[in-house]
Amino acid sequence: MSFVRRAASVLAAATALTAGLALPALAHVTVQPGTAEQGSFSKVAFRVPNERDNASTTKIEVSFPADHPLAFVSVKPLPGWEVKVTEGKLPAPVKTEYGDLEEAVTTIVWAGGKINPGEFQEFEVSMGQLPKDTDRLMFPTKQTYSNGEVVDWSEAPKADGTEAEHPAPLLKLVPAAAAASPSASAAPATPAVVPVAAGSSSSDGTARLLGGAGLAVGAIGVVLAAFGLRRRSA
Repeated sequence: MSFVRRAASVLAAATALTAGLALPALAHVTVQPGTAEQGSFSKVAFRVPNERDNASTTKIEVSFPADHPLAFVSVKPLPGWEVKVTEGKLPAPVKTEYGDLEEAVTTIVWAGGKINPGEFQEFEVSMGQLPKDTDRLMFPTKQTYSNGEVVDWSEAPKADGTEAEHPAPLLKLVPAAAAASPSASAAPATPAVVPVAAGSSSSDGTARLLGGAGLAVGAIGVVLAAFGLRRRSA
């Protein structure tokens, strides 16, 4: 009996340790989905969980990258929250497909609402055109609690691959789908020779010939039958 109790205690301790290690990774502020295509216009959501048991999240401030500014940014209204979008002048104009970009969104702030303990909220943003010369965008975010605490999610990924203590929300950028690549669309179309179609045409002709012969034989049969009936009646 004591062995069973010790085993149960060890299992409970291991479960608690595993949960304790997993919770911090799940509680980070993240971008959902975490991947988008380069050069696209995408809708993302900044997912913000409340990490405190004795305070609510009351303000979120997201900073947009200045090295890869986005020409078009819009936000989806969220009931109970006020949003403020701030634009700033870039250090130098950035060339885009729509002309030189001199100003861009620098920060978006959501305030006035509340994320209670044990809850999370998603703040949706539509943005583009996503850059083609980088494989990721970072969005440093400040999370303010009702007790005055501010958590700064702004650390870049570590070189050794381990996760930072307060990682910034990260959007990974991948090349556009291979189906839309010029090499795939520029390949000349070559007429295909389909022997099956020729065979089906030949078979169709043969079927018509046999059908015609069958009709002729049937007609002869009808004539002979009629002739026989006349002989019987005579």
